[in-house]
Amino acid sequence: MSEEEIVDAELVGVGELVPFVPAGQPLVDAHTVLRAGQQIPTTDDPTTEYTERDLYLSQETTDALNEAEEDGSAPRRTAMKGFETWCAAEGRVAIPCTTATYTEYGRHLMRRGLRVSTIRNYMSLIRTSMPPGKQPDSSLYIVLLSQYRTKNKRALRRKEAFPITMPYLVPMIEKAEADDRPIGWRDAALLAFGYRFLGRSVEDVNLDIEDLTLTSTQVVVWLAEDKTHKNEEQTIVLHDRPDLNLVFRLRRWLAYLAKHGITTGPVFREVMRSGKVASSETRAKKVKDKERGDYLRPQTVNERVKKWFHAAGLKTDGRPVSSHSLRAGGATDLGVNKATEEELEDAGRWAKGSPIPRKVYVRPAKAAQHDPFSKVPRYNATTQHGAGPAA
Repeated sequence: MSEEEIVDAELVGVGELVPFVPAGQPLVDAHTVLRAGQQIPTTDDPTTEYTERDLYLSQETTDALNEAEEDGSAPRRTAMKGFETWCAAEGRVAIPCTTATYTEYGRHLMRRGLRVSTIRNYMSLIRTSMPPGKQPDSSLYIVLLSQYRTKNKRALRRKEAFPITMPYLVPMIEKAEADDRPIGWRDAALLAFGYRFLGRSVEDVNLDIEDLTLTSTQVVVWLAEDKTHKNEEQTIVLHDRPDLNLVFRLRRWLAYLAKHGITTGPVFREVMRSGKVASSETRAKKVKDKERGDYLRPQTVNERVKKWFHAAGLKTDGRPVSSHSLRAGGATDLGVNKATEEELEDAGRWAKGSPIPRKVYVRPAKAAQHDPFSKVPRYNATTQHGAGPAA
């Protein structure tokens, strides 16, 4: 290589080249922010000389960061797993992906006929999973999604969970307790707590024994945070009632855990067929349980709710039964029994002014109870014969 071929570089070591910036050149880019009165930095300004110590993370911090990134959230892992599988089949790079790959995957989800809200959620999780500064442009996918919304009205439809109100809940709990087995005790406590706590299933299964304080008539719950209150701890008092027997059912389950030497950690745990509480080692053998350790998966709550609903011989109106049915049931019972909007928001920990409690749970339940055509007198052929319009 001749000297003339070496452009914009300088020799600094044995055959090592580094970029060369002419003196006095501005050091700015599209993300530079200058405050009023601040001069534009140039190559003439004194710079700090960084060493490797300034650039590298320690091994401890690296391990903790890797663990945090691996844990992530269940929805994020699901979204990325689907994306990575599709990219592998298409011969595309998943991380970091190009804008073209990102856009094509959005179109792939639309071809599958998924709901708009589901597609939007998946695409958002995928985009934010990319390395900093390497996130794809979402503008093209958004154009396609807008067209998809227009042409596929059914993709906007969202089926709400069937509300498990008290007339459904009590038979389910009784069915769970019928065999008088530890797994039934756990499920009875889980069903009663899920309804009364009005929590999301992930909040239920993430609670520790230390988070609960039981009195003769109340269960006091300490909640570190929830979906609406990020980094905002709460103390929630759940008053018991005779048809729910929440205190008794939780005490019975916690006493069973204590008998097995468990007095701290997750409240709700897996119970094996033998009746023993599963250990972390036992659960680690199952791929789906490995990441949760001793904590139940939210999906397990979903499965148990469905099991006891059908075991009790109950039927829905076509809406699906899921773990969210417990939250929906509690909210519906409150709403149709004239709870105020503020009481609904507080009970379910919705954001102030949220339309969800009334719009999603209360109004449909009241509409189902009220038939405006009941005001029209029933037709009687004997008394109303000849009362039709004249020929």
